Amino acid sequence: MNRKVGLGLVLLFVVLGLRLSVMSAAQDDIANTLKSLVPREVRGWKAETEGQIFDPETIFDYIDGAGEVYRSYNFSLLLSRQFHKEGEPDIIVDLFDMKSPADAFGVLTHDLDGEDVDIGQGGNYKGGLLSFWKDLYFVSIFAEKETDEAKQALLALGRSIASAIPREGAKPALLAFLPAGFTDSKSVHYFHNHIILNYHFFVSQNNILNLDQTTEVALAKSGPKGEHGVLLLVRYPDEKKASDAYRSFVKAYMPDAKVPGLVRTEDNKWTAARARMDLVTVVFGVPSAEAAQGVLAEVDKKIGNISGPPESR
Repeated sequence: MNRKVGLGLVLLFVVLGLRLSVMSAAQDDIANTLKSLVPREVRGWKAETEGQIFDPETIFDYIDGAGEVYRSYNFSLLLSRQFHKEGEPDIIVDLFDMKSPADAFGVLTHDLDGEDVDIGQGGNYKGGLLSFWKDLYFVSIFAEKETDEAKQALLALGRSIASAIPREGAKPALLAFLPAGFTDSKSVHYFHNHIILNYHFFVSQNNILNLDQTTEVALAKSGPKGEHGVLLLVRYPDEKKASDAYRSFVKAYMPDAKVPGLVRTEDNKWTAARARMDLVTVVFGVPSAEAAQGVLAEVDKKIGNISGPPESR
């Protein structure tokens, strides 16, 4: 082997080894933090082990189909800790480090069914399942069977974890562009890719808005089940990508539009789209063309009173 090539390979392996060592140390720190946030006992329920740690590659060993949802929100590590009390159902705590408050908030919005509870940020309870977010953490606590005592223990666990997290996190800045009528917290979803988009609101089998893990998406519905309209806001890494996505959407979704970015659909409602800076706005299912364009104008005003006539890009 050429000595220069051999030396290069040695240096490469050394660098890779150092990177893996740094990554491992960082993951150990995150894992230890997760473990420190979850108590070992509450109301007679005890954790017999520290729990298990999963990363984006091993999460499918723990959660099969739903693992892809958490991966779509770029989670770092998951701690799963099980609690046992004789004669009562087991309780499982899943604590995720989501790396950012925005994605911690986003995971919570994936399932908005349930009643509001004052635990953490955006606490939600449904049939033995408590979910909330705080700072860059998402928490899911599940009782294998819902009993009065298990529910109280589950809520106590949630309060304990929430109080152990020292800071609150900010919601995604993108939500500030939602106009009146599209701000109900039970109808706003935040995510990144088109698979999650189609889960909440089917647009197309194909990724016609060029969504990926670098895009931020807010989906909001007006009226029961969006009967007064569905609003989609997408922020791209730059203006060119926003412009390209706008053209892609218009070409695929409204090829017969007589006015650029505005079309009447088969249900006799209207869809309108617009690109502004690094944002693409689309409103679906609005009763009239004027109302659809009015929603876009409200978003434009929120963005910053951008002057000039609407662009068709």
